[in-house]
Amino acid sequence: MTATQDPTNSTGPTSGAHAIPSYLDPNNIGPYEIYLEQVERVTPYLGKLAYWAETLKRPKRILVVDVPIHLDDGTVAHFEGYRVQHNTSRGPAKGGVRYHQDVTLSEVMALSAWMTVKNAAVNLPYGGGKGGIRIDPRKYSTGELERLTRRYTTEIGLIIGPEKDIPAPDVNTNPQTMAWMMDTYSMNVGRTATGVVTGKPVSLGGSLGRGDATGRGVFVTGAEAMKKLGMPMQGARVAVQGFGNVGEAATRIFHEHGAKIVAIQDVTGTIHSDAGIDPKAALEHLRRTGKITELPGTEEIKRDEFWGVDCDVMIPAALEKQITLANAGQIRAKLIVEGANGPTIPAADDLLAERGVTVVPDVLANAGGVTVSYFEWVQDFSSFFWTEDEINKRLDRIMSEAFGSLWDVKERHGVTLRTAVYIVACTRVLEARALRGLYP
Repeated sequence: MTATQDPTNSTGPTSGAHAIPSYLDPNNIGPYEIYLEQVERVTPYLGKLAYWAETLKRPKRILVVDVPIHLDDGTVAHFEGYRVQHNTSRGPAKGGVRYHQDVTLSEVMALSAWMTVKNAAVNLPYGGGKGGIRIDPRKYSTGELERLTRRYTTEIGLIIGPEKDIPAPDVNTNPQTMAWMMDTYSMNVGRTATGVVTGKPVSLGGSLGRGDATGRGVFVTGAEAMKKLGMPMQGARVAVQGFGNVGEAATRIFHEHGAKIVAIQDVTGTIHSDAGIDPKAALEHLRRTGKITELPGTEEIKRDEFWGVDCDVMIPAALEKQITLANAGQIRAKLIVEGANGPTIPAADDLLAERGVTVVPDVLANAGGVTVSYFEWVQDFSSFFWTEDEINKRLDRIMSEAFGSLWDVKERHGVTLRTAVYIVACTRVLEARALRGLYP
């Protein structure tokens, strides 16, 4: 481009090969490849803003850190830690921290990018960020995990902060993890900084309603989709993959509104019952026995059989890349509500669309968590806290209004709901990028 060219007069590239960063394997890009394909698909709908589309494909900042800690046996162990800030055009980075043995840079990059889209989709004043440590937390003591968290927080401390990047819980992290992160950051800056993380215990500035927020958002968007599709809630058969924070809350709330839970799958196995499963009984059984199987009144089925369960609504609320070409054709649900991040690969998405299955995408369906995290952040700054009823009403309104506006975009363009979400979110991000321009 010459110095006199006006970028607003260019529609920019609408397709083409991705420029793969040197730190990713071009033969095995990983989860970030799913995100890149999603951006590629939406670029033709961006008009003049497509000039800035490459902004969406490149994380703003990547920090890879070594996290050494003393183990309980006196030895020293080293772990890989990541913090990725994908985009901050609309505000500080926002996104969780996960502890998992299979965490990779590509995964954290993808998760941070999906946070950018998610925050823009529901119009929160945040960009996208994500963090992770490559560790199997089940193999370590509480003391070891505390030392790990504090060292990791110190290592990434130079790029996080209440107005820079605000971590939150994700897979295998929880309010206690956030309390350790907040305390460590506060000790390093010499003052109590409650707003540096969200998802904290209520006694440390956390928000009421945060525990169920993501699952509640899954329910709200699922219920809105059911209305659009003419599906009654009463007696609707629901199958849920993942029975952690998100899956358990979504299952419970669907059950409370009259739906019938017919299948639950987690890492310990898969249970099924045509008569319906009581989520509270399932959770109590899981806590008592350490497994979901052998719950009275249910039968155990093979893991792969979960996808063919006769149901109306399916909620994948575990990890990414769960719905593939190998199982998408087996799914009998009319509606899929993605509680997990990136559970459906693009090729499977296409197959589901061809079969007339409606998918409420992750970047909309599970945005309830970050929405209440936003409420927590605002409350921490003002030191004025809302009741749980106020939190839930605000969350329900934001999620319902976002769903309605995005459904209208879907109908207007004749695209899937996922593409509609990306059209709106990417437009908002790139409008901010275009208005801010490049510095210097």
